[in-house]
Amino acid sequence: MLKFVKGNLENIDGVAIYPIISLLIFFVFFAALFWWVFTAKKAHIKEVSNIPLNDSTIHAKDLYL
Repeated sequence: MLKFVKGNLENIDGVAIYPIISLLIFFVFFAALFWWVFTAKKAHIKEVSNIPLNDSTIHAKDLYL
């Protein structure tokens, strides 16, 4: 199967740029995520981490009663 994909990709001009663009998108996304995690306010992280334990949230089963 790789033979078919490789054969088709060899015929496309400029196809070598796609892996580079993919790597850049991957790196930028995780660098931004890393930056956000270390600069996020601790109060916000604590508030968001307690959401699953909060009983005041509306459950899907309660919507249909």
